[in-house]
Amino acid sequence: MGTHPLAYREDVPTASSLPVDSAHQAWLDRVALAELAVPIIGRLYRERDVVTHVHGKKLVNQSPIDIMKAHKWARRIGEHVLSIEQSMAVLRIVDELELRGISLDLGRILVDAPAEGFEGWVREQLAELPSWSQDEPTDVVLYGFGRIGRLLARILIGHAGSGLGLRLRAIVVRRGGEDDLEKRASLLRRDSVHGAFQGTIDIDTEANTILANGTLIQVIYSDDPATVDYTQHGIQRAIVVDNTGRWRDQDGLAQHLGRPGVERVVLTAPGKNPLKNIVFGVNHETIEPSDTIVTAASCTTNAITPVLQVINDAYGIEHGHVETVHSYTNDQNLIDNFHKGQRRGRSAALNMVLTETGAAKAVAKALPELEGKLTGNAIRVPTPDVSMAILNLSLEQDVDRDAVNELLRRTSLTGELRAQIDFTDSAEVVSTDFVGNNRAGIVDGLATIASGRHLVLYVWYDNEYGYSSQVIRVIEHMADQMAKARQLLPA
Repeated sequence: MGTHPLAYREDVPTASSLPVDSAHQAWLDRVALAELAVPIIGRLYRERDVVTHVHGKKLVNQSPIDIMKAHKWARRIGEHVLSIEQSMAVLRIVDELELRGISLDLGRILVDAPAEGFEGWVREQLAELPSWSQDEPTDVVLYGFGRIGRLLARILIGHAGSGLGLRLRAIVVRRGGEDDLEKRASLLRRDSVHGAFQGTIDIDTEANTILANGTLIQVIYSDDPATVDYTQHGIQRAIVVDNTGRWRDQDGLAQHLGRPGVERVVLTAPGKNPLKNIVFGVNHETIEPSDTIVTAASCTTNAITPVLQVINDAYGIEHGHVETVHSYTNDQNLIDNFHKGQRRGRSAALNMVLTETGAAKAVAKALPELEGKLTGNAIRVPTPDVSMAILNLSLEQDVDRDAVNELLRRTSLTGELRAQIDFTDSAEVVSTDFVGNNRAGIVDGLATIASGRHLVLYVWYDNEYGYSSQVIRVIEHMADQMAKARQLLPA
């Protein structure tokens, strides 16, 4: 009897050890396995909400070559030689066990997998994975459809799965003209930074709807939350994600809660006290079933807080300064003109603009032990996306450069903050290499400086997509808390 095509094989040679013809055949064999993996990964996702990735590299809706690249990346960074053959064996076991509603990190499961007793080991690891399967979907409304709103829409549409998770139901915008719907759909379809939408988009001008990859999105025109009745569109117990930034306090955002069909609100900007500023991975557990409004802080706060937590836990931070080199944003002028903010009136496309950032102080809202220990400034630069934070830290103990890099590298692979922290040690990377990275921040290990108790870290971050990914995690957690709140209600 032949070997099962998904069976674990220990005798897979590396391409570098093979003659030219054999190396090519080994490549073709891996391509064939990756092609077999695509429908399995897709079916597990669509039917059982199994999200498959390799150390954070998403495999759902990826091509066979992308799957191979994810495995090669894992081999380069991790100690364990992760192979597609092993991953296929894990997928087979997941399929047999009929697991659902799990985040399947093949890299983390296989990092310590033994050659002997492989299948039993995998089954033990899978049994420990938490499940988030729900009996019904959670409606999501995007209030505002700018840079972050459209990226949230793309992620929500791509995460539709079986339909029992987050479900994008509507966007609320101000009408911009007679062809508003066509333009909104076009901006969703095409993006100068993040590329084309992966899928199909159709519009219905009579119903004011956008149909994107089977997700029907109602477009609601309003410039006042008080005018919207979401139940008229079949929306119930929704989470409204406010992307406008018009209201950042409890009273302003509570306008959403007063509308029929709304149960929770998430703000995609720093909020004012007493609102909880959430950096997912750091303090999301502080969200309680009774919390109706939370904020997802800022892109910079999300990028630096996880890294600061790791360093503070390991070495203790006495004080530090955060300097952000930040891509320009829509609140700046393209050419010199009046602006109510200092220096932001000067041309964003032609200047480095020194400005303020509240990210350093905002860190303490998620990480109270750093209260009063950080200062910060920002320099806006003429790039459209991807920023960098430079963390200049004084520690409570001496630090070794290699040791701190290894700590952050290991965290990015198998740590509790692996969804927030990525790590690179390439000498060739530049900002555009991180467009579309779904981590909150990426530590550039080659730039790390350590001397005595002084540490300087350079952290890249896609201030649009990485931040939007963090927002989605907050929304998912809010949905879980909503379900718990319903369970607490008297029968």
